[in-house]
Amino acid sequence: MRRLSSDDAGSEVDLVEAYAYPEGRTWLRANMISTLDGAAWSLEGRSGGLGNEADRRLFSLTRGMADVVIAGAGTARVEGYGPVDPGAGWDELRKGRTAVPPLAVVSRSLDLDLDGPLFTEADPRTILLTVADAPADRLVKARDRADVIIAGEHAVDFAEARRRLEERGHRRLVCEGGPHTLAQVVADGVLDELCLTLSPKLLSGTASRVLNGTVLAAPAGMRLQQVLEDEGFLFLRYFKE
Repeated sequence: MRRLSSDDAGSEVDLVEAYAYPEGRTWLRANMISTLDGAAWSLEGRSGGLGNEADRRLFSLTRGMADVVIAGAGTARVEGYGPVDPGAGWDELRKGRTAVPPLAVVSRSLDLDLDGPLFTEADPRTILLTVADAPADRLVKARDRADVIIAGEHAVDFAEARRRLEERGHRRLVCEGGPHTLAQVVADGVLDELCLTLSPKLLSGTASRVLNGTVLAAPAGMRLQQVLEDEGFLFLRYFKE
């Protein structure tokens, strides 16, 4: 066991450098937050209430660095997702790419407000990751409102979704959950990195963990890559073993 310390403790970290994607490959990162007792949602039912300014800055950065932002339909509804807005410093981050990354929403039922801003005002167009047996009438309307990717028959296969996104030139992927979506990403074996903000709060209750789904056949091992701290918050970066 060892103490995490540094000779330059207290110096500012270059976050763009600290969270750079590995070069030359497709890479799927997840960005999540949890309290000390494992709650991934605040009392308001949203993850945003658990963070601080540094966490919000990192959230914006990981979006700005990505080619596409992936989120489950439930998270998109609860968190009130709309078209991605550009953040501070994105002009430099996104040179040679669209001003903002598209949002890719995961939904089997397509029970979404297809007439809402997420689909009518997004530029580039929102992507829908769905399944072949999605309701036919919803699928027709979805294709009119979004770029639809069929990635599985009855459930979204994230290995297939990742491959199809890569074909579109999206190699730097970030998944913002929610817990059910991220659990399936891990189960499908395609999570390369977990960025986990550990909030110095205790919540108790029955809030979901950052993963919440079918128990994995075997634990998915992760290797600690980086630890940053701000106001008692820990910012952990883990790579797949």
